[in-house]
Amino acid sequence: MTVAVAGEVGGEDNNARSEAVPKRESWSRKAEFILSCMGYAIGIGNVWRFPYLCYRNGGGAFLIPYLTMLFVCGLPLFFMEMSLGQFTSCSSLTVFKISPIFKGAGYAVVLINFYLCAYYNVIIAYTLYYMFMSFASEVPWKHCGNWWNTELCKEIGLDSGSHNSLISPSNMTKTPTHEFFHNYILEISEGIEDPGPLVWKLVLCVLLSWFIVFLCISRGVQSVGKVVYFTATFPFLMLFALLIRGVTLPGAVDGILFYITPKWEKLLDFSVWSDAAVQIFYSLGPGWGGLITMASYNKFNNNIQRDSVFVPIMNCGTSIFAGFVVFSVLGFMSHQTGIPVKDVATAGPSLAFVTYPEAIAMMPLAPLWAVLFFFMLYTLGLDSEAGEQFVQVETIIAAVLDEYPRYRKYKLLITAGSCCLLFLLSLSCVTKGGMYVLQLFDWYCANVTVPIVCFCEICIVAWIYGVGKFVRDVEFMIGKVINFYWRIAWLAFTPIALVIILGAILWSSRQVVYENYVYPDWAVAVGWMIAFSSVLFIPIYAAHILWNGKGSFSQRLKRSAIATEDYGPGDSSDFAAWKEHCASTKYYWLRSPIAFRRWLKESKPKDPEEN
Repeated sequence: MTVAVAGEVGGEDNNARSEAVPKRESWSRKAEFILSCMGYAIGIGNVWRFPYLCYRNGGGAFLIPYLTMLFVCGLPLFFMEMSLGQFTSCSSLTVFKISPIFKGAGYAVVLINFYLCAYYNVIIAYTLYYMFMSFASEVPWKHCGNWWNTELCKEIGLDSGSHNSLISPSNMTKTPTHEFFHNYILEISEGIEDPGPLVWKLVLCVLLSWFIVFLCISRGVQSVGKVVYFTATFPFLMLFALLIRGVTLPGAVDGILFYITPKWEKLLDFSVWSDAAVQIFYSLGPGWGGLITMASYNKFNNNIQRDSVFVPIMNCGTSIFAGFVVFSVLGFMSHQTGIPVKDVATAGPSLAFVTYPEAIAMMPLAPLWAVLFFFMLYTLGLDSEAGEQFVQVETIIAAVLDEYPRYRKYKLLITAGSCCLLFLLSLSCVTKGGMYVLQLFDWYCANVTVPIVCFCEICIVAWIYGVGKFVRDVEFMIGKVINFYWRIAWLAFTPIALVIILGAILWSSRQVVYENYVYPDWAVAVGWMIAFSSVLFIPIYAAHILWNGKGSFSQRLKRSAIATEDYGPGDSSDFAAWKEHCASTKYYWLRSPIAFRRWLKESKPKDPEEN
């Protein structure tokens, strides 16, 4: 690990303005950036997590804490990371030239992405296999009687008099869909202590998925920008088609009413507000490095403020819309089985791979709707959420190449090597005990670590670098006065919200389980090791940089905390103009925008006809 002190970049000369290294990539069109951001923010979580949270936390009343947390925490973090990336043209590692002592947070982001990409592509592989198996005259999970079914298998239909949950501890019967997923696809073992051999059909699906990811990102943002025209728009078309199909089914209205009917008393429950905060936090994806990386490929003067409002609003709208899609179908399933909607509704993988397929099996033309549904999930998985494969893998690669820019000419080889390494890591999740490993990663990988990274970022920007200077930089970059709200949010609202979110996560931390299986203590200990293995980079790197610095401790601390001499815009002409602007402009964290407007008017070239 190489130390970066004031005036240095770290690793080697990383100056983006140097002509000795290959030029950094950029988006071909503004639309490619917007679609990539939408694909990054809008993903599987919008389909399988938000609708369940909404119904569980008060229906329509949940929108009040949800939108509150959007404006208090989500939007400020989104805008801050986007602005940092676009202003510096740096990825999630070299952007910490703004305060080198915190560069360990950049290494933490890279490691989090390694963990995330390794297990998240396995979930995507599940959707691939379901899609392949749906190309049949009848979906294979519709009936019992297959070789993978057990004596506990029971078909749920109109003759079902049970009002229990489809799968519950008190009801030992299993649906055909449940046994298809666990017994046939996963070939699941008894627990994490029994990993078993590789499940080869899943290995092949994971290999295919990683090969597709490699093809899509092989040329960096140039290829990603073309792929997202399809992967970011197709899910919207499919959600719309599924909604039309869903609302025409019997019982759909009951499901939708169950989803949106407000329960105002829930607003007095603190857990509802913490759920809203966590959902906003993870659906938008700050702290993962993807936002910084994507914005770093923008033109310097792009209006990032407008983009940073548009994408989160679209994300929230899609979440609400997806709820109508999901609950219209769950209402139909409730109507067909006689089981109440509240017992049918589930969250997470159970919704995507058990409950929703069970409902699809009851529809006319079930194979067609199954193919379309799982292909939609696959595109969402490739181009989605905090686990988004294109952007997350690109975040890892961009961090390496920005740190060592002379290796940019080998990007294709580095991309291939990264995908191969991540594929090998994915194999731990496709054994017979792989679902338990996947659940352990998902439980501990980022729940605690990402809020810590975001808290470091917000403290650097608002309190170490200074919110006044940061606002000055953003306004210089986009040529517009930004809203006063951003200053207050970065200084107070968002840091406080992050502390509350982190506290809520730790306070509500419970024993990791998968269905009825409770993880042993040693597995929980491994989970916490995974959680803290990334954030430990923050204090370790800080101690390393202070230990190897020159001068007294206070001098070393000051030099490593302030921005490096080459911090600023990546383009040499923009850098020179920014330096001149900094020298001639005063900044105040509460200053009036009048001074900036006056500077903007005076610096604007005059029309020759006015002379």
